[in-house]
Amino acid sequence: MRNEKSKRFIKTLGPGILFASTAIGVSHLVQSARAGANFGFALLPFILAANIFKYPFFEFGSRYANATGESLIDGYKRMGNWMLCLYFLITVGSMFFVCATVGAVTSGFLQNLFGLTEYGTAATLGLFTICTGILIFGKYNILDSLVKIIGSVLLLSTLLAFFLALVKGPSGTSEGFEAPSLTSSGSIMFIVALMGWMPTAVDLSTWNSLWTIERIKQTGYRPTLKETLRDFNLGYIISALLAICFVTLGAYMLYGSDTVIPDGSAAFSHSIIGMFTEFIGEWSYIVIAAATFSIMFGTCIAVFDGYGRSLQRTSELFLQQDTTKSHGSIYSISILSVAIGSFALVFFFGKHLKSLVDLAMTISFLIAPVIAIVNFRLVTGRYIGPEYKPKFWLRLLSWAGILFLVGFAACFLWVMFTQ
Repeated sequence: MRNEKSKRFIKTLGPGILFASTAIGVSHLVQSARAGANFGFALLPFILAANIFKYPFFEFGSRYANATGESLIDGYKRMGNWMLCLYFLITVGSMFFVCATVGAVTSGFLQNLFGLTEYGTAATLGLFTICTGILIFGKYNILDSLVKIIGSVLLLSTLLAFFLALVKGPSGTSEGFEAPSLTSSGSIMFIVALMGWMPTAVDLSTWNSLWTIERIKQTGYRPTLKETLRDFNLGYIISALLAICFVTLGAYMLYGSDTVIPDGSAAFSHSIIGMFTEFIGEWSYIVIAAATFSIMFGTCIAVFDGYGRSLQRTSELFLQQDTTKSHGSIYSISILSVAIGSFALVFFFGKHLKSLVDLAMTISFLIAPVIAIVNFRLVTGRYIGPEYKPKFWLRLLSWAGILFLVGFAACFLWVMFTQ
């Protein structure tokens, strides 16, 4: 019985790991590390709050897909063409910024690993070409296998660095150091940007549903709701724990020091890798460099795939085409569009990495309340059976999450227009 249960779990396992891979990228390696480096542990409550209050809206993606056999995007269509159009505009309005940000960071780790700092543009172009080729020709099968392998590598290396950091303790503060104020306009803007992608953007909840459906097609096994949610919760918990690890590494390694995290993608990646090797030892540099590039590579592919699938499914619903005939061609066109547009953005704005990251995350945060409300309506209304609807505690957390997202979005707009 236990062996059979394990087999079913393995067949279900995949979408949750893909979610974790998407989350662990920029929001963890970049923003969580910056939060620790600039503010110590002062922003940890905000990071925990974002993970807690956003949880229902990501969970609803997996829940809806299991209950209906269709994606959240199909659910948006059922609510009306207005919602499908709104989702399409949100996706197109943010995807190039998001993919450009992830691509720029990944390219930085690639340049650092192979010593290609003088060939930044060529390295980025090569990276985008490889990601595009893998997705067009390999699709979900390669994506699923690749992310599971490289995700395990980063998980082990991050935990090792984290525990060694706890043993060694913080590096100490420089003479005359003053902690930054959390109430300044710059700090508030950073906090909003941080939570915009912590653990990731709420509009990416549609990806959970798309990957859940794709996993069912891949294995031919239709899991129970409990099995689907177990897979999702595993990935969500891993991403939340690793966010704490990266904040700790940033706080212990850089907080209070004279070290400034550089803007350039290659220099930035070198600084982040240095945080690991400081605690593990210089001998581990090549191992850590390979591990961090691997997870960012997995994140880059997952993000490209997520937006490609979103555009593909949205286009099919607009055009009312047979998915079995249109899937391949529309998916390929979508992936190419994402890659070309994102590369253009990196080419012109890649030197301003931190500003690009903050902009993408802020956009994600401002549109989060709309997606949260719609996802909540889909799983509590007439669209799914009563046995699939969330329990009272999850509904209560959903209302709290909506208020949380609306409140911070309003706070950001107030600061932006009054300062």
